[in-house]
Amino acid sequence: MSALSAPHRIVFANEKGGTGKSTTAVHVAIALAYQGAKVAAIDLDPRQRTLHRYLENRAETAARRAIDLPSARFEVFGGDTTEDLDELAQSVGEGMDFLIYDTPGRDDPFARHAATGADTLVTPLNDSFVDFDLIGQVDAETFKVRRLSFYAELIWEARKKRALATIQEKRREMDWVVVRNRTQHVEARNMRRLDQALTELSKRVGFRIASGLSERVIYRELFPSGLTLLDKGHLGELGTSHLVARQELRALIHSLGLPMPTREQPVPALAAQG
Repeated sequence: MSALSAPHRIVFANEKGGTGKSTTAVHVAIALAYQGAKVAAIDLDPRQRTLHRYLENRAETAARRAIDLPSARFEVFGGDTTEDLDELAQSVGEGMDFLIYDTPGRDDPFARHAATGADTLVTPLNDSFVDFDLIGQVDAETFKVRRLSFYAELIWEARKKRALATIQEKRREMDWVVVRNRTQHVEARNMRRLDQALTELSKRVGFRIASGLSERVIYRELFPSGLTLLDKGHLGELGTSHLVARQELRALIHSLGLPMPTREQPVPALAAQG
């Protein structure tokens, strides 16, 4: 696959668990499918398999109810080398518009390999300095950023190498998006400190900041069926919190600014009506 014909690679990566990474990855995958894109997904966590199980549940629900649910081609990576991962990506991504990677919530060599090759790198963070520590360390008194974390330095170096090769290899530059999930329970002063620290670090490292998904029971409830907030005709009556969550998802998809294919008309899943 040439660089120009290869799918746009979206890597959801965070070396900490519990940030809503897999939930966000699944919803982005389905949102893209609803808009007419051909989507493939690789789950890099053969133990948890959260993304893979979610999409399996979705396929089972579609078969059981005899309904058509836009989805993604999906695989779990169980290989031993980065060459094995590249071969799987070549196979599953053939003919696709997007290839999504869901990585484990821990330090993992395959996750690092996927992250450094991303076209769009999405790093979900909870609004806390515990999660912020993944990308930078702050002063205990002033909350000013003292230094980059190892992970941020890794991505910084990958982006520099990518920038040098962009013209020669006709590859896209990496777009790094830090997505702030679960923001509603944060105390106001701490929120301001986080805002300042993220803004400072984003200028230093070059990532963008996007608002993500709040913590709502609906996401956990949808997992067994594999349904998403976009499956409006199959969810029954929705409460106000579900409608707000759907709007958050629409805003996130818009913020990612992904290059959509033009071959088909999108399915109106992300239309403005509730």
